[in-house]
Amino acid sequence: MFFSDPHLAYPVRVEKPNPVFAKMLQQAIGGIEGEMRVCLQYLFQAWGFRGPAKYRDMIYNTGTEEIGHIEMLATAVALNLEGAPTHMQEEAEAASPAVAAVLGGMNPRHYLSAGLAATAEDSQGNPFNGSWVVASGNLAADMYANVMAESTGRLLATRLWEMTDDPGMKDMLAFLIARDTMHQNQWLAVLEELDQPLPVPGDFPQGKEKQEFSYQFFVQSKVAPPADSRFAQGTSVDGKGQFQMVEAKPLGDVPQLAPAPNESHTTVMMKNPARIKK
Repeated sequence: MFFSDPHLAYPVRVEKPNPVFAKMLQQAIGGIEGEMRVCLQYLFQAWGFRGPAKYRDMIYNTGTEEIGHIEMLATAVALNLEGAPTHMQEEAEAASPAVAAVLGGMNPRHYLSAGLAATAEDSQGNPFNGSWVVASGNLAADMYANVMAESTGRLLATRLWEMTDDPGMKDMLAFLIARDTMHQNQWLAVLEELDQPLPVPGDFPQGKEKQEFSYQFFVQSKVAPPADSRFAQGTSVDGKGQFQMVEAKPLGDVPQLAPAPNESHTTVMMKNPARIKK
C-alpha cells in the first residue's frame, strides 16, 4: 500500500523554460540510467524479497523515494515546456551545434501526445523497457546491480547539471546527485555486512566448479596487460584464490555439426562437392 502527498520531495523551479532541456530530462525519467528503472528495480526486489526484514524494508523505502524523484523530473519537464516559445529552441541549437545535431530540437510528443507534459520514455523517444529491471532474488547480486544503476544515474545527473544554466534546474539536479551518492554507499554498506558477497551466489560449493580456472585472467590479445596489474596477481578479491595471468588457448575441439534435414532447405548444393576441403 502506498500513500501520496501533494508536495514535491524537493523544490523544482525553472526560471527560463527550455523545451530542448525538457527533452534531455526525459533520459533521467525513462532512460536506462533513469529513475523509472531504479524505482521499479528496487520495488520488485522488495516485493520478492525472502531474506532479513531490515533489507527488504530498506529497499522498499528507497524504491518509494524514487517515485518522488520521477515526480520531480516530470514536473521539471512540464515547467520547461510551459510557455516556452519556439525561438528558444532555435537559440539553444544555435548556441550548441552538437546539441542540435544530437537532439534535433524538442520532442514533438511532449505536445502531441502529452499536452506539454513528460512521457514514460527516454530522450530519443524510446519507451521505457522493463527488461532493464534487475531483481534476481539474490541480495548480493541485486546490491551490485543497484550500485551500477546508481552510478550511471549519478553520471547522467552530473552531465545534465553541466548542460543547464538554469539555477532552479541545477539546484534540483544537485539534490538528485546527492541522493545518488547516498544510495551508492547504502548498497555497498549492505555488501559489507554480508559474509559472502563474492562470488555470487555465495552458497554454491566452489569445489563443483572448475577451480583451476576460477582466478585466471585470460589474455586474449597479442598485447598482455602489465604483469603487476591487481587483477593479474596476488590474492583474489574474495580471498579464496590467487590471481594468475595466462595466455588463452583453445581447450575444445572444432565443432562438427550433423547435416541439416532436407526439409529445412539449409544445405547449399555444390557442383563438385569432392573439391571441398575437409
